[in-house]
Amino acid sequence: MHSRRVFPAYLDGLLGDPETETALSAESQIRAMLRVEAELAAVQAELRLIPFEAAEVIAGLCARHPIAPEALQEATARDGVVVPGLVAQLREALPPELAAYLHWGATSQDILDTAACLTLRTTLEIQSARLQAVMDRLAALADAHRTTVMPARTRGQQATPTTFGLKAAGWLMPLIRHAARLTALRRDALAVSLGGASGTQAAFGVQAEEIERRLALRLGLAVPVLPWHTQRERFVEIGSWMTGVAGALGKLAGDVLLLAQSEVGEVALAGSGGSSTMPNKANPTKAEAVVALARHTATEISMLHQAVLHDHERGGAAWQLEWLTLPSVAVSCGAALRQALGLLETLEVKAERMKANVEGAKGLLLAEAASFALAVHLPRPDAQALVEQACAEVRDSGLHLIDSLQRRCDLPIDWEALRDPLAQTGRSDALIDRVLAAHRDLRTSDPT
Repeated sequence: MHSRRVFPAYLDGLLGDPETETALSAESQIRAMLRVEAELAAVQAELRLIPFEAAEVIAGLCARHPIAPEALQEATARDGVVVPGLVAQLREALPPELAAYLHWGATSQDILDTAACLTLRTTLEIQSARLQAVMDRLAALADAHRTTVMPARTRGQQATPTTFGLKAAGWLMPLIRHAARLTALRRDALAVSLGGASGTQAAFGVQAEEIERRLALRLGLAVPVLPWHTQRERFVEIGSWMTGVAGALGKLAGDVLLLAQSEVGEVALAGSGGSSTMPNKANPTKAEAVVALARHTATEISMLHQAVLHDHERGGAAWQLEWLTLPSVAVSCGAALRQALGLLETLEVKAERMKANVEGAKGLLLAEAASFALAVHLPRPDAQALVEQACAEVRDSGLHLIDSLQRRCDLPIDWEALRDPLAQTGRSDALIDRVLAAHRDLRTSDPT
C-alpha cells in the first residue's frame, strides 16, 4: 500500500495532503517493512529459533540499508507484491551463512500487512490531531454564537429561527462521535499479521503464538484472534472511519457554501479565491475542496468494500485493489481535515446579515410559534388556518406576521414576546450545552 498521485502537482495545495502522503509513501512503507523484518528476527532470536548473531546483523542492515522504491519496481511487477524483491535485496547484503534467517517462516503478506498497520497508525495520529483542532474551533463558535439568531432552512426554504451557535454545534457533534470511536478502532483494527504461507502459522512451529505476541508487543499492535490474511474488514473499518469524518466535514463545508452565497451573505471566508476575469468574486475555495473530497471518499469507500472479496487464503486482485483505494481515502480525508481547519480559521460570521435576513422575513419564521401560541386558546386546526391566512397576507402586503395576527384575533397572547426571534429558538442554548459537554468529556477522557 502506498500513496499515489492521482492529479497534477499544482492541485496539491487544494486537494492533496503532503503529511499524509509522506506517511503512506513508498519510502515510509519500505521503512516499515524493514522494521517488521528486524523485529521478527529479534523475537525469533529471543526464542532461540534463529541465532542471536543473525538477528543483530539483520537489525543493523534493516536500520541502515537504503532501498529505493525504484529498485523494487521490476521485481514487484513480476511477483505482484513488493516483499519478495525487498527480501532478495536484503539477503544479497547479508553474509551467506546468515541470509537464510531473514524472513524466517513469514510470508510476504505478513510483512506487508503489518507494515501497512504501522503507516496507518501514523496516518490516524495525523488525522486525530487535526480533528481535535477542528472540533475545538467549532466548540468555540458554538459557545460564542449562542444568541446569534439566523433563519433555519429546511428543503431550501426559511423555516424557523435558530442560532448560529446551534448550527455550529450540529457540525461538531458528528465529529465528536467519530473521535470517540477512534481509540477503539486503533486498538482493534491495527493488528500484527503473522499467518505464514496459508494462515496456519505452520512454519513458525510450536512457538508461533509466542512469536506473534512478542512481535505485536514490540510493534505496539494488537494480537488478532486469527491470522487475518483474507479478513479485510480491518482496513474497511479504517477507511469507513475516514470516509465518515470527510462526510461530516463535507456537510459543514456545504452549509458554508450556501451561507456564503451573495444573496445570503451570512458568512464569508477571509482570503477567498478570485476569478481570472471578475474582480468582484470571492470564491469559497476551501469549502468547495472539502465538499469535493467528501464526495471522493464516499465513492472510493465502495471500492474498498469490493476488496473484502478475497479468494480462499489469499486473493491477489482484491489485495491490489486495496492498495489502490485505501491510500486515496486516507489522503482525501487528511486533505479534508486540513482544508476544513483552514476554512474555520478564516470563517467570518456575519451576525448583522443574519439578523437582517430574519427581519426581512417579516415574521414568517415565527409561523410555527404563532400557531402553537394561538392553539392555547383555539382548536389547533383553527389556529393553523388563522396563521396560514396571516402568512398569505404577509407575502402579499409585506405586513409583519404578528401585526397581521393581532388584527385578526383578540386573544390574551404576549405578542411582543412572540415577535422576538431569539425567544423562539427553543432549547437551542441547552442543546449547545449538551454538545459542549460531550466535547469536554472527550477532551478529558483517557486517550489510550
